[in-house]
Amino acid sequence: MSEHDTYQTPLASRYASKEMSHLFSAANRFHTWRKLWLTLAVAEKQLGLPISEPRSPRWRPTSYHLDAAQFETAAAEEKKRRHDVMAHVHTFGTVAPSAAGIIHLGATSCYVTDNADLIFLRTALTLVLHKLAVVVDRLAAFAKQYRDMPTLGFTHFQPAQLTTVGKRATLWIQELLWDLRNIRRARDDLGFRGVKGTTGTQASFLALFDGDHDKVEELDRLVTKMSGFTYAYPVTSQTYSRKIDVDVLAPLASFGATAHKIATDLRLLAHLKEVEEPFESTQIGSSAMAYKRNPMRAERICSLARHLTVLHQNALGTASVQWFERTLDDSAIRRVTLPEAFLAADVVLTTLQNVCEGLVVYPRVIARRIAQELPFMATENIIMALVKRGGDRQAAHEKIRVLSQEAAHQVKQLGLENDLIERVRRDAYFDPIVGELDALLDPRSFIGRAPEQVDRFLTEWVAPALADPELKPVVEAGTKAELSV
Repeated sequence: MSEHDTYQTPLASRYASKEMSHLFSAANRFHTWRKLWLTLAVAEKQLGLPISEPRSPRWRPTSYHLDAAQFETAAAEEKKRRHDVMAHVHTFGTVAPSAAGIIHLGATSCYVTDNADLIFLRTALTLVLHKLAVVVDRLAAFAKQYRDMPTLGFTHFQPAQLTTVGKRATLWIQELLWDLRNIRRARDDLGFRGVKGTTGTQASFLALFDGDHDKVEELDRLVTKMSGFTYAYPVTSQTYSRKIDVDVLAPLASFGATAHKIATDLRLLAHLKEVEEPFESTQIGSSAMAYKRNPMRAERICSLARHLTVLHQNALGTASVQWFERTLDDSAIRRVTLPEAFLAADVVLTTLQNVCEGLVVYPRVIARRIAQELPFMATENIIMALVKRGGDRQAAHEKIRVLSQEAAHQVKQLGLENDLIERVRRDAYFDPIVGELDALLDPRSFIGRAPEQVDRFLTEWVAPALADPELKPVVEAGTKAELSV
């Protein structure tokens, strides 16, 4: 049966990167289990248990990678035993007979399953962190380029005071920086389950070492260090606490909310024809309406970001129903939730980077929309200019009110352009300031400190974040994001 005859998650088959897809693959999972078994045996031998040399070639069948025949053997064993870990214990024993009597000594299934998951979570968080840094860099370049380009602001999606295209982008970047902080914090907080035994008491290891508590503690420390972690959780049940999964998925869900907000803004800007995502010359927007340029990438981001945000609920639910030392209803849901969360985050990041690298801005459309709304916004400036020339504030206000209503009638009832400024020019009452109208209507006089805010934000917040020793080489080596579909 070919891959086309069975269901495959589109996250892996259609969207996600090779790196993230491989990380959660069966091949990598079972390869990692074998490395953990080797680590345990090496540490146990180092502390005095009578184990044949674990580092000998007899313990290293094809560098611990499983071939097709081993996968078939493991599948047959699991069908017979209804236990995936023991199926792989027996499979490992068939290709490394010298290790068969030692594999898994003193351990419970969660020694390999939970410790492997923690390894995967840490690696996946690093992949996400690095991709996110590149997205921040790309958006920062966009914000800098358009730092002082006036654009109409929107509150309630209704016209509001002006901002700049670059200032709006800094609002997106600021949330991404918070996501960067939260994801790094979650990764750096991760510990190792270590060697804790069936209910977390280490009873089996205490028996192996004839009641020597110091050796049991040293075994836990050694295995943790050899696996690349700085510490192991001081107490566990059979599993590491599923609260850890909650803490890992929370910043991913939070990032999903950020990505959804950014992509939604871009979809609305595409509707306004002010800013658009990249669109290839051969791309088709609609099978029926050939003229359409749908924001399909931003829509994809929104779609998968929603999936990403709700997966956190699975972790919360699972953590809340773990009875006493463990129940197995965490197993199946975690097999689905953890990989899907990271695959979704990976796809969202790749797509977001692709969009940010190809954003198209239409200055004339932006300027036209400003021109439609600016006359109403400029009325206060006109009134103040008249008062400075000796006019009466209340009288000026009444004049502007009447002319504004007449102009609004032209726009709303007749579908014509906003002619308020022409009405002001024709009214003799405003003759004292007619010469100042062009200056009073300069959009740049309505953007406040937006350009300076962009400069300061990029200098004081974005640049230091991306200058981090871990992230700087990643950003510098970053290539353009290409989408397969």
